[in-house]
Amino acid sequence: MINLAEEKIIYSEIQKKLFYIIPEKWESIYLYASIMDVPNKRPVGEMYFYYFPKGIIKKKPVNGYEIPNAFNIDDEAYSLLITQLYNTIKSLRQIFVKKKKKKWTNITISIENAQFKIEYDYQDLKKSQFDSYERHVVWRYLYLKPDLELLSKKDKQIIQKYMELIHLNQLPKRDVYIEGMYRQPVKNIVDFEKTLSVEEAIAQSQMQEMSNEPKKRNFLKRKRPIEDIIEIEEEDETVMNQILNWKKK
Repeated sequence: MINLAEEKIIYSEIQKKLFYIIPEKWESIYLYASIMDVPNKRPVGEMYFYYFPKGIIKKKPVNGYEIPNAFNIDDEAYSLLITQLYNTIKSLRQIFVKKKKKKWTNITISIENAQFKIEYDYQDLKKSQFDSYERHVVWRYLYLKPDLELLSKKDKQIIQKYMELIHLNQLPKRDVYIEGMYRQPVKNIVDFEKTLSVEEAIAQSQMQEMSNEPKKRNFLKRKRPIEDIIEIEEEDETVMNQILNWKKK
């Protein structure tokens, strides 16, 4: 079990950043992030997250990258928050490097039922039997639990391939850490009491577009859509959010 002081500080920072960028009340949050080392080059990785809105009836998961359009939030300002979240996750891996611990390649974070859970995976993604798209399909199947009957034929075949590997016991084991959820009050990107549901927010945004009077929350003027691929070059690493190509079903 991983339970060190430095890691726990990062865990709380990840939670606070996630709580801030989700603009409505939620039941659960699921996040995936990867960091892959490339010889003589900067590491590359991807990140995506979903949340289930709070409600009496369970709602469909919301893709975190759809938040700007759904809630009329500026894309550039929101992308900056996403980058800061990924950088916090990256700093968690740097702790492993500093302490000469085995470096993980990808993690899954789950926040639900007042618990924070993080799963460390060490498999070499460059040698994986699944590509980035296939890993995303499997990940959604495991954590978001979509209706299999509604999946495309291609996605069903990917899930079948995954199930066969489970049967053959060819999937690597993971390290798991669980703790209580961060409970201090955290201001979010918009006021809960003034926030509409996803459905209402989308409808309102469409009405604003029809009236040619869009209003943007946040700081910067929109310059390009969030669906574009983002490459962020830093001093020592590169982040590639490949999931921005994902099309919500």
